[in-house]
Amino acid sequence: MEKGGMYKVAVIKEKGGDFCIEERPIPTPGPEEVLVKVLACGMCHSDSMVVNNGMAYPRVPGHEVVGHVASVGERVQYPSAENNPLVGVGWHGSHCFHCSSCRRGDFMVCPNATVTGLDTDGGYGEYMLAHWSAVCELPPDIEDPAAAAPLLCAGTTMFNGMRRQSHLVPGDLVAIQGIGGLGHLGIQFAKRMGYRVAAISSNSKKQKLAQSLGADYFIDTSVDLDEPPSIHLQALGGCALVIATAPSSKSMQDLVNGLAPNGRLMVVGADADTFAISPLQLIGKRTHVCGWSSGCATDSEDTCAFAHSQGIQSKNEYFPLSNVQKAYDRMMSGEANCRVVLKIGK
Repeated sequence: MEKGGMYKVAVIKEKGGDFCIEERPIPTPGPEEVLVKVLACGMCHSDSMVVNNGMAYPRVPGHEVVGHVASVGERVQYPSAENNPLVGVGWHGSHCFHCSSCRRGDFMVCPNATVTGLDTDGGYGEYMLAHWSAVCELPPDIEDPAAAAPLLCAGTTMFNGMRRQSHLVPGDLVAIQGIGGLGHLGIQFAKRMGYRVAAISSNSKKQKLAQSLGADYFIDTSVDLDEPPSIHLQALGGCALVIATAPSSKSMQDLVNGLAPNGRLMVVGADADTFAISPLQLIGKRTHVCGWSSGCATDSEDTCAFAHSQGIQSKNEYFPLSNVQKAYDRMMSGEANCRVVLKIGK
């Protein structure tokens, strides 16, 4: 690393503004910080929160970061800067270590937690600072580190959400609603974990993709509007788990009816609109509705290790940092081939 040098970042300077590229001095990490030389950063729909409703400006978004450790602060014992290990930084930026949740190891619900790229500057740049607790080590033999960037948020959300469901057993039916950036990874993880997989989409063109990723069944909700997906799910025996990835409350509402006894509807697609569920839908079969958000650094580390060992890959479109606005617009359009990734360093 060139001491005293400059680096480029893509920054949002005001609410609703466009990205602009600016140069900043390469920072020195604080006592508990890690300076990461960024190779790539995935784009996530939640980055729009930074653009449209950020907590403070200027702000550099990005929480699907892959890079090498450039240097560490004086109190950092892990990761080490020796040999510049390949690391990742995801959604979860830090936690307080002192609250009731942290003392029980449930860092994701720490009331004092920070979010990478929202509360602190993220990975849309050539370098970024991260608290040591947000940094995970990645398999050193990953062939294309940039391709793994979406695993730090989208992948972690799907893998971690599934593995934390203690009621699931191999052979259970798991449905993935929405075959996009989250859903295409969810199909792969569910299949490799030994579940039967049903893919639900309103786009018939997604059938070939879903089946190539391992889906056993494809439910096209655009074909017969009078026959909701829950009818098809019940015909298959009912779902132990439905993961709703598409941010559409309206499309989530029926999915509870597709659950098997003790089944769960897990919502990971963020939508501000409400949807109605009657108590009778829950009581009779003891079904559940819950939400899930990503994971901490160790969860991302486990996600990447499992994906690497099982050949799970994200389907990405790549853009250089200089085309960040074009990349962001492409991601927000919903027309991208699953995920959009900024390729930044080498």
